[in-house]
Amino acid sequence: QVQLVESGGGDVQPGGSLRLSCAASGIIFSDNTMAWYRQALGKERVLVADITTGANTHYAESAKGRFTISRDNAKNTVYLQMNSLRPEDTAVYYCNAARRNFFTNSEYWGQGTQVTVSS
Repeated sequence: QVQLVESGGGDVQPGGSLRLSCAASGIIFSDNTMAWYRQALGKERVLVADITTGANTHYAESAKGRFTISRDNAKNTVYLQMNSLRPEDTAVYYCNAARRNFFTNSEYWGQGTQVTVSS
């Protein structure tokens, strides 16, 4: 059974920081591209950042320079360090694991963790 369990969300003031974690089980973690998405109330889910199996990273424009995605394959965990948080970063943040090649096409989601940026 595949599980992606996010943690680290919460309430923070503008300018503050949070570190999200996503612990994966039931997948070959190192074979998956890992990503963080977010969905604000009433809006579509959008990509925040992803990190490939080779540790190449990609960020949404809104995250560049403020957020850092990283992975620890030994711990089957992906992280999202979020600095200089803004009210518009308020959303539910979801962890995503994707593996796509000639033989496999799989994708899994976590349950999400709420991040609220407010003074």
